[in-house]
Amino acid sequence: MTFKEKVLNLVNVALSEKPSVFLIDLTITDNFKIIVTLDGDNGVILQDCIDISRAIENNLDREEQDFSLEVASVGVGSPLKMIRQYKKNVGRILIVKLASETIEAQLVDANDEFITLVWEAREPKKIGKGKENVQKRQEIPYSEIKEAIVTVTFN
Repeated sequence: MTFKEKVLNLVNVALSEKPSVFLIDLTITDNFKIIVTLDGDNGVILQDCIDISRAIENNLDREEQDFSLEVASVGVGSPLKMIRQYKKNVGRILIVKLASETIEAQLVDANDEFITLVWEAREPKKIGKGKENVQKRQEIPYSEIKEAIVTVTFN
């Protein structure tokens, strides 16, 4: 079993005790710095990071392989990577980059195949001059999304 496989097993066992928290990324650098990035259906609290960190730290032998460890929640403004992240962000505004365009819209639905976005756009009137507000709705398969980021608003 490789070092990364061993760490991944430890992370998965620890996460099995926290069903609302899930792994976004596990990176191990050349100098054995372990970086674990987590997200959660209801967010990630400090205790979640501490518990996962201890589960790894207490089950690896530094005599066998010296390492450093960093466990953190996914950052604000980080791209969404998993379908589960889209589902937990229904109702929020996303910036979604596609091959041909970028859309800023409200995520109104997310299932296992695609997301549904709703937004208002200014388009030329069908009859006459000028522009009018038009309600747009689009279903976008995950395979077409290059990047999606939740926008952060301060009220």
